[in-house]
Amino acid sequence: TWCASFLPHAIFGDMPALLEKIATLELEISRTQKNKATAKHLGDLKAKLCAARRELLGPEKSGGGGKSKGFEVQRFGDSRVALIGFPSVGKSSLLTALTGVQSEAAAYEFTTLTCIPGVINYNDCKIQLLDLPGIISGAAQGKGRGRQVIATARSADMILMILDATKDDAQRQMLTKELNDVGIRLNKERPKISVTKTKAGGFKFNATCTLTELSSEVCFSILREYKMFNVDVVVHEDATIDDFIDVLEEAGTA
Repeated sequence: TWCASFLPHAIFGDMPALLEKIATLELEISRTQKNKATAKHLGDLKAKLCAARRELLGPEKSGGGGKSKGFEVQRFGDSRVALIGFPSVGKSSLLTALTGVQSEAAAYEFTTLTCIPGVINYNDCKIQLLDLPGIISGAAQGKGRGRQVIATARSADMILMILDATKDDAQRQMLTKELNDVGIRLNKERPKISVTKTKAGGFKFNATCTLTELSSEVCFSILREYKMFNVDVVVHEDATIDDFIDVLEEAGTA
């Protein structure tokens, strides 16, 4: 699991207009056929969509600029694991069973309203376990406590998805989509793409393997959306447009 940063730099415009912009971009992407002729256009659309989502998940206007804050929980131990799931699926009960920390649990939604930490001691290792408030559908658009949950989840070394065993696989698919929409890629390694800013020299592109989706033209067009004009790009695997944009977002180049 790895995270593309999607870090906010500033917030402009009102939220309804931003949500409408995101919906319009998503619709156009879904209607655009995926082939070599449309790759450049799709790259531009996806870069604009990432910028809009980054702006949406930024801090509230009253909070000033800077990084979107999660819950104030000090990092402890050798690694950090975040429990992610919809409301009332057993995250608090699991935390109590594994760490002994009492996190309020009840038969109604939104019992946990903040982040509850616990520690697992295993073979001289200390693993910090975080019980996060339940995600609701639309968290990627900032609904509920989506901003805080997502920001805290990014700080984890592992995300443990907690599901209701009495429900079908749709809940896992919905949760995966919410996380994917904000750049959290489950069970996926970081793309093997190198992006290096330079002071001069313009755009340079090199690929060490055969590419089926990315190309010099596509990467150049996406980089223009990020206002990056002097940069060296080296692609070491048959990466996708989404992979390239994720690397740009992770590097905080937006």
